[in-house]
Amino acid sequence: MEGITLTGVLAEAAGEFPSQRALSVPGKIELTHARLRDLIDSAAAHLVSSGVRPADVVALTFPNTVELAWISVQLVIMFLAVIRARAVAAPLNPAYTQEEFEFYLTDSEAKVLITNSEGNAAAASAAAKLQIPHSTAALPDPAGPVQISLPHRPDSIADSVSAIINEPADVALFLHTSGTTSRPKGVPLTQQNLAASVNNIRSVYRLTETDSTVIVLPLFHVHGLLAGLLSSLASGAAVVLPASGRFSASTFWSDMRAADATWYTAVPTIHQILLDRHFTRPEPDYPKLRFIRSCSASLAPAILARLEEAFGAPVLEAYAMTEASHLMSSNPLPEDGPHKPGSVGRPVGQEMAVLDEEGARQTAHVPGEVCIRGPNVTKGYKNNPEANESAFKFEWFHTGDVGFMDSDGYLHLVGRIKELINRGGEKISPIEVDAVLLSHPDVALAVAFGVPDDKFGEEINCAVIPREGAKLEEEEVLRYCRKNLAAFKVPKKVFITESLPKTATGKIQRRIVAEHFVALQASKAGA
Repeated sequence: MEGITLTGVLAEAAGEFPSQRALSVPGKIELTHARLRDLIDSAAAHLVSSGVRPADVVALTFPNTVELAWISVQLVIMFLAVIRARAVAAPLNPAYTQEEFEFYLTDSEAKVLITNSEGNAAAASAAAKLQIPHSTAALPDPAGPVQISLPHRPDSIADSVSAIINEPADVALFLHTSGTTSRPKGVPLTQQNLAASVNNIRSVYRLTETDSTVIVLPLFHVHGLLAGLLSSLASGAAVVLPASGRFSASTFWSDMRAADATWYTAVPTIHQILLDRHFTRPEPDYPKLRFIRSCSASLAPAILARLEEAFGAPVLEAYAMTEASHLMSSNPLPEDGPHKPGSVGRPVGQEMAVLDEEGARQTAHVPGEVCIRGPNVTKGYKNNPEANESAFKFEWFHTGDVGFMDSDGYLHLVGRIKELINRGGEKISPIEVDAVLLSHPDVALAVAFGVPDDKFGEEINCAVIPREGAKLEEEEVLRYCRKNLAAFKVPKKVFITESLPKTATGKIQRRIVAEHFVALQASKAGA
């Protein structure tokens, strides 16, 4: 895979399948692969003529809802235009608070912020505070071009992209992954990283120009971006963005039928929601799917079985992370081997090993740390030598997850070394939640932790010790969190307490704190 680029893979698909449907929003817009390529190149030319240079980081944040006809399409075009211009796309969650936007814009060293024309007040305020230019992008007419508010030299646009050659080593995408002992870590991914991952996804699921999918995940995470969007476009396949702008169980199957969808990928939470609706308000019939994919959190074998029974398609569980440009392993299609409930399948397009603490490979069924290496894996975190030293040892990238390989080469995950809270596929750093809790003037000590949850896999709880003399209530803590954290990071339950359990050496460990309060809650429920 040496020498490949994402832009090259996408250009090849557009050249081979120019007239086939590439990207659409039901009832609003439909773009062929050739038309999408033209819109991307035009927007990239505008960026270049406006002074965007190779390696410049361009932050993108667009809302999750489609109040106007095709805001989701604008995001896709601008994301790919930034990459085509040899700049670095940094898509950000529109739900972030101003403080969070300030951190992500600063850490990524963004040169410009681009939003839809209605903007994002928190992002715009953060950019203004940091003196980062804020531009808007709009596609008022599907015929194009995208209207970008950055000033440019019109006479330079025509030839500004044709001379650009995207290199495999170009950093194309910059995302953050939450850390357990620090603020979220910056992950640069190159053109080659992304192309390798896209090709791995295409290969294991045998994606072709005859496939079609509906994106039900946000495009500021690698799951929706790589597995859903880019792998489909690189295959000459079709991608449908929901008319509502986000996942909706009430419209999902009608969108799937309208798209002639052959598969979809989602987190277990979404699968559970679809199952719940099936049992209460089933569809008259379901489209015939080649497969259903599950990733980003553990899928219980019982849920997998119910999905297959309800929707009549094999459910393939996969394992992925940002540092691997998404996919690491997956259960195969039926024609390529058995899919095993409770396993995340076999490694795809990369080396994978389960290592002990000394870097020696473990034998089958013996647990250790899951490690990977390959062309899809990041070269390292940005400006974080301590994290890089910890993650890259023995010539492997260490995932922080504990698992074992069975005798058939299938990986089984059994736990996490890291303390990330995995809420429905959203990886949340408890340290980040701690920092917000401790910034409250009436909080003396606070610890955030994950607890089991039927719907999301894990939920966030926290224990708070008020400052002496303060009268702190749970609702006040939650109100403060809602003001300073994105909604998905806000704890579901706050325990106001006078003390926290400690180890024999006086240390506070999240696992022990979590066990204590889960037991306390259970005893109260049983009383």
